Amino acid sequence: MTSIHFLQNGPDKPRDTAKATILFAHGSGAPMDTDFMNYFAEKLGNDGHHVVRFEFPFMAERRATGKKRPPDRAPKLLEFWRQIISQHPQRPLYIMGKSLGGRMASMIADDVNVTGTICPGYPFHPPGKPEKTRTDHLESMETSCLIIQGTRDPFGKPDEVEHYKLSDKIKIFWSEDGDHNLTPRKRSGRTAEQNWSEAIDVINAFIDETNK
Repeated sequence: MTSIHFLQNGPDKPRDTAKATILFAHGSGAPMDTDFMNYFAEKLGNDGHHVVRFEFPFMAERRATGKKRPPDRAPKLLEFWRQIISQHPQRPLYIMGKSLGGRMASMIADDVNVTGTICPGYPFHPPGKPEKTRTDHLESMETSCLIIQGTRDPFGKPDEVEHYKLSDKIKIFWSEDGDHNLTPRKRSGRTAEQNWSEAIDVINAFIDETNK
């Protein structure tokens, strides 16, 4: 793996000083250094966590060639997640992913002995196709999981999600007027900074609760 796959935030000596290690994956359409990814990694790093961002091979190829390509299929993404996790034996360990990255994390969490899973912007279903749910594995999930979802997220809104059968290990925090990036509309009177800051507080509380 080349160095371009990784960005890190947090204490210089994570094993000695970090509250937790957080492996943070991007989504299907944007890399690991978007404003969203930067904000969450930097804030969580400032809060004392060791945050490791990485790029799936399809995104690393986009970065290298400048040509967009679709994400790899789930088996390849899941195997890559496993490789990343295997390189970080320290605990407590949380696997976190934006959209696609979070969905893949939630699919392997029970098999890889992690402390918890954090999913901002979970893709419960494709936009406009609420009948095509991606929730089967969430019904029996045994690893503590936090989903942070915008109330306007086209991948899953409150009136849809409330009908899903989800494991009692899953907590959902609704970000007011947020879209898939948790960003509210100006007319809501809220800002992205407010929603993102609230999400950071919720993540820290989740880590405090599950890291016992």
